[in-house]
Amino acid sequence: MKIKSQQDFFSGLMFMVVGLGFAWGATTYTIGEGARMGPGYFPLLLGIVLAGLGGFIVFESLVVETEDGEPIGKWAWKPLGYIIGANLLFGILLGGLPSIGLPAMGMVIAIYGLTLVSALAGEEFKIKEVLILATILAIGSYLAFIMLLKLQFQVWPSFITG
Repeated sequence: MKIKSQQDFFSGLMFMVVGLGFAWGATTYTIGEGARMGPGYFPLLLGIVLAGLGGFIVFESLVVETEDGEPIGKWAWKPLGYIIGANLLFGILLGGLPSIGLPAMGMVIAIYGLTLVSALAGEEFKIKEVLILATILAIGSYLAFIMLLKLQFQVWPSFITG
């Protein structure tokens, strides 16, 4: 059987692998049943649904004809690097890095770092727009996680708050 859409085939394959991975990982938790769900129930069902969606996409890529076969393009290494780096930076700024003596900088600084670095992945970078977005995200995160959900995050660096 010939692959008629490479993009759909490999994206469906990725969905299937991630879905099966989630479903398999969920089996280490108590699953429970519909009336009494355990902590592994939702990840298991989500993984199964994701794998099913991936299977459907793979099937469609083998059956539905496209003009050029939609070949897979080259990897976008620059955006990939910035996005992964932004997430790593967020984790380091939020929790610190005790092995090298870097203290936790808090949620607000971590959100600004995440937003600034991930904005570099795009085609154009406008510092004013990025700072406005970071401010809105920081305020929204503070309201959602600290005020409404009452989660215990360090909001500011300890050298500011004392």
